[in-house]
Amino acid sequence: MTMRILAIGLLAFSLLIGAAHAGPLDSAGAQKSLVCSACHGFAGNTPGQHVPVLAGMNANYFKKAIKDYAEGKRPSPEMEPYSKYVLQFGLDEIADFFASQKKPAPANVKVDARVMSRGTTLASQCIACHGPKGDGDADRNIPALRGQRSGFLQAQMNLFASDKRKLEVAELEEAKKRIFKGLDDADFADLAAYYATLR
Repeated sequence: MTMRILAIGLLAFSLLIGAAHAGPLDSAGAQKSLVCSACHGFAGNTPGQHVPVLAGMNANYFKKAIKDYAEGKRPSPEMEPYSKYVLQFGLDEIADFFASQKKPAPANVKVDARVMSRGTTLASQCIACHGPKGDGDADRNIPALRGQRSGFLQAQMNLFASDKRKLEVAELEEAKKRIFKGLDDADFADLAAYYATLR
């Protein structure tokens, strides 16, 4: 496991060396977050569609997610070992580093007008928790959805719908169940596309 983490860290470091817009990398958080870069991209700006963007993520939400992964409350064979690394080497510093990074612009992809229209309508159910623009609620530890990767969003919706991911606050868990009960895979795809491209 240690060799695997070191190998990924070296890969991430090589990616950072080549980034002309890298900015300062001398903070403890920047150095400790290098291991995350192999999957989540430079400074948390993931290039893929199925891995979440960490740049600009609320620090408290990031810390809660890491602890949940490490304790098995949020099952993920991929994330469990890395969450334990983050806990051991500096959760606060890594969380603060990602929170301070500029969130990338929403995906610049052409989305069918019908999909956007349906996504907009469906998102009206999400406003109470995630806000009118999908910016989340830092005080309630509710994540931002705007600009997040569509593949990741859709996967999380499927986990919620199948009850494989639960919320600790009873009120939010009940609201989640009520909303997801009436949605299907096509709805998830439209919602994910809407939030991924929401500006």
